[in-house]
Amino acid sequence: MAGEYTEYEYVEAGTIDVSELKPLDPETRKIMKGEFSTGLKLTVFYYIFILAIPILNWFAGDFMFSRMWGGMTYSWFLTSVVAMAMAFIIAFAHTALYEKRLKNYQNSGSSEERRVI
Repeated sequence: MAGEYTEYEYVEAGTIDVSELKPLDPETRKIMKGEFSTGLKLTVFYYIFILAIPILNWFAGDFMFSRMWGGMTYSWFLTSVVAMAMAFIIAFAHTALYEKRLKNYQNSGSSEERRVI
């Protein structure tokens, strides 16, 4: 089925040897390193928050299981509402930092036009 396409040269799965790939150019390596660093920092921040909820449940159970409005506890509020808001904020921060890096890269790049996907 996939071999029927003629618009591009079909490469069968499992035929690429990683040792034969060219090394990344310095600009791409810098971009990938920055993306990995940002993603790792934001992931660690989110996991610390998620891990703090059961720890707070254990050590501050009276507060965490006290009722807010509508019978919702602070524990459920942090787990559902705040964690979801943090996911959106982290996604926004990651996108904004990527766009800032991309803009700096495009401004400091050479005169030839580059396409970043």
